[in-house]
Amino acid sequence: MSLFWLSDKAGAAIGPHLPTNQPGARRVDDRRVISGILHVLKIGCRWCDCPADYGLSTTVYNRFNRWSRRGFWLKLLDALVSAGAVTKSTAIDSTYVKAQRAPFGAKGGRAAQAIGRSRGGWTTKVHALTDVIGRPYALMLTPGNVSDINAAPALLERAGRMRYLLGDKGYDADCLRVLARNAGAIPVIPGRRNRKRVICYNKDRYRGRHLIENAFCRLKDFRRVHTRYDKLAANFLSAVAFATVIASGCERV
Repeated sequence: MSLFWLSDKAGAAIGPHLPTNQPGARRVDDRRVISGILHVLKIGCRWCDCPADYGLSTTVYNRFNRWSRRGFWLKLLDALVSAGAVTKSTAIDSTYVKAQRAPFGAKGGRAAQAIGRSRGGWTTKVHALTDVIGRPYALMLTPGNVSDINAAPALLERAGRMRYLLGDKGYDADCLRVLARNAGAIPVIPGRRNRKRVICYNKDRYRGRHLIENAFCRLKDFRRVHTRYDKLAANFLSAVAFATVIASGCERV
């Protein structure tokens, strides 16, 4: 089996943000453990099947789980974003992720853990905002049966300043257009066919929306992102955030 190791570039980008002065026994090398986490996300194997090259599988899982509870993986993405996101043109979209048998049964029920029944069965939706060159900089989970337009306002609260907002017809709603304009952004969203009034939008700029589709494709190269196995929504979102950091090549810094 091929092993995945954190590259020098990724290690240099992540290193300054790692927790320090942690209490307890002597810590296993962070880079080795994070490479083990990367391997599990890439291969999609169970945590207990993580190769011994990365150390004890329990250490790899416990480090991921503990840092997930602390929100470290999302803070890491935020830190790298603040170093270089270019949000002049922001695209918004979502993608379905199939939930396997393993995620069911967590405390709070399916809705609390972002699992809902959609046309594809039991799914989780990953909502994202990408910057001008297609790098995700804000993420959110909802059950698969939550519409894009209902999830958009909460996600756009994290958008920051932007000049253009790109979205497909799923985001065609007057309320969202007003929200975008109030934030100083020009909505670049085509109208649905059933609209009585034709919606004018910048078709040349709209062509850039494919970048967010490309970003989802890169994320789904990670098998534990392509298919959800995590019981807790927080852990799955952490996996998506870490995959986003790696898939973006850590080139923000």
